[in-house]
Amino acid sequence: MSEPPDGRRCLVTGAGRGIGAAVARRLSAAGHRVALTARSSGELEALAAELPGPALALPADVTDAGAVDGVFAAVERAWGPVEVLVLNAGAGTSAPLHRTSDDDWQRMLDLNLTAPFRMLRRAVPGMVDHGFGRVVAVASVAAKRGEPYICAYTASKHGLLGLVRSAAQELATTGVTVNAVCPAYVDTPMTDHTVASISATTGRSPDQAREALERRQPIGRLVTPDEVADAVLLCVGSGAITGQGINVDGGAVQS
Repeated sequence: MSEPPDGRRCLVTGAGRGIGAAVARRLSAAGHRVALTARSSGELEALAAELPGPALALPADVTDAGAVDGVFAAVERAWGPVEVLVLNAGAGTSAPLHRTSDDDWQRMLDLNLTAPFRMLRRAVPGMVDHGFGRVVAVASVAAKRGEPYICAYTASKHGLLGLVRSAAQELATTGVTVNAVCPAYVDTPMTDHTVASISATTGRSPDQAREALERRQPIGRLVTPDEVADAVLLCVGSGAITGQGINVDGGAVQS
């Protein structure tokens, strides 16, 4: 299907910084209209102002079920139904299994799994009616393997990849594709938080903690947000890629 002259209608969650901001920039540069949502209104407004194409800044907490419908309704009023949905909003937490609280567990499920489910559910009818849709969830290599001390995060990302695979099968004949990209450690504020946590827990310097994360990947460095965006844009551009969890991890998990 050829691209419309005014681009696709895109919605990116967690768009204020890091991977979400990189994806938004790439989509806008490719000629698409991009709606941005995250909790940080200042970051969204700044990003919207720098994008070369039409943009909407829609501050919201995607873990609020009512906010999900409000974001979609705002895009629909301005442009029409969402055609490209990038589910990037997420967070991590780290603790030994026996110290992982119910609140930690629920927070990971709410943000990393339930919110993407609600947004996908809201997007699908319009995409199916239109005969075109691209959904890309930013998961993690933690969706592919178990890691110590991140049981709640790992469970939520395994669930997200399962959601992607099931939805892709269900929608395969409709023109709607559903994929995940699975990064390892990316050079983002989320990884900065991980570095600080490692440093505080182990007594290593921040530089030593960051180096330890870099060594986890065969390429010997952190992945960049733009490298993750490359994989997202690949999924957006192809109608034949669906149901996949594409690793962007410097070769750490081979598939």
